[in-house]
Amino acid sequence: MNDSLPPSRKQQKKANRDAILAEARTAKKPLTEAELNRLERKKRSLQNRRGRKQPAIMPAKLARTSAFAPRRKGLITDSNFVRVYEVPGYSVVEVRGRELGSQHRDAIYALFRLPRTKISLPNPDYRPGTLALQNITVYQTKTTWRELLKVTGRLEHVNNLLSMLTTLEEIKQVSLRILQGSSLAELEKIRTSRNRGHLADLPGSSSSIIEKVDWEGAQLDSPITVQYGTSVLEMIEKAYLVSINADVQFRLKSDHAKTFWPFIDSQPNHTYIDEQRLANLAGRDLWAEGMTSAHRAQFRKECREAFRDMQLAGGLAEWREEVTGAGRNKSRRYHYIHAAPRQLEMDLLKQA
Repeated sequence: MNDSLPPSRKQQKKANRDAILAEARTAKKPLTEAELNRLERKKRSLQNRRGRKQPAIMPAKLARTSAFAPRRKGLITDSNFVRVYEVPGYSVVEVRGRELGSQHRDAIYALFRLPRTKISLPNPDYRPGTLALQNITVYQTKTTWRELLKVTGRLEHVNNLLSMLTTLEEIKQVSLRILQGSSLAELEKIRTSRNRGHLADLPGSSSSIIEKVDWEGAQLDSPITVQYGTSVLEMIEKAYLVSINADVQFRLKSDHAKTFWPFIDSQPNHTYIDEQRLANLAGRDLWAEGMTSAHRAQFRKECREAFRDMQLAGGLAEWREEVTGAGRNKSRRYHYIHAAPRQLEMDLLKQA
């Protein structure tokens, strides 16, 4: 009976590591610890695909972040806009240039749904005798307007080309500063340094998500090339990748559902999420000064609408809301079951 149950996360990680070590023993060159960790992350990502068709394979910090506001209108477009978005345990991202919304998230997810290639280009800053590299490595996606509209589920019509280009250009305006620290201790270190006007002593990177957009015409089948920034390159190179069911993402109607789904879908072993984490993803603090019981009630209404939307879109098989705590500490926990089994579970079912 117990043999048919899916393995725990600890058992799965051990099985992955044992399989990778077995492969490493037969290799001509032994693998380093960093290479083993990278291969293990890649194996977990493949197991999380849940039999999806053309998923969005993307950096985890772009899936598990609150850097995209759960709305399409009323976004701050001031070029002096600066805000730090925190999801404790997962990401700390500083956005500069303008506020990003649901339409920007969808465009990025569409790009990561398409194949990308790694190329080497001449470095325009290279000078003989300096430390600058002669060539630089970039990732880019080559596609057509038609394919880009198709993967977002939008009508394949020339009238939609300008709005798609505008969205990409708005993403290009934004600079992301991504800090590697995300634990509570590291978050406190980041906040303390920021309050003092200092840079926290932690690894990080700063660049735009999109570095360049080139297109060869305004017809549906005209080629378009999107080049990614160095932050995205680094995350791809280190295999910090997760798999997202993009079909569900583009079927969602609620902006809050679009905010919650990537986090939920990229966590294959999770079966519930607390409202505090949902608030983190939406860029809110439910218990901050000025937040009233009416604000919390409205947010909980938006959460219920989001979970209903995720179920209607085919992402979740079922869900339920649980009240936790008592009195002023009363909170909510949302339990859910994925509509699609993980790849590992599908393999077990096939074997059975």
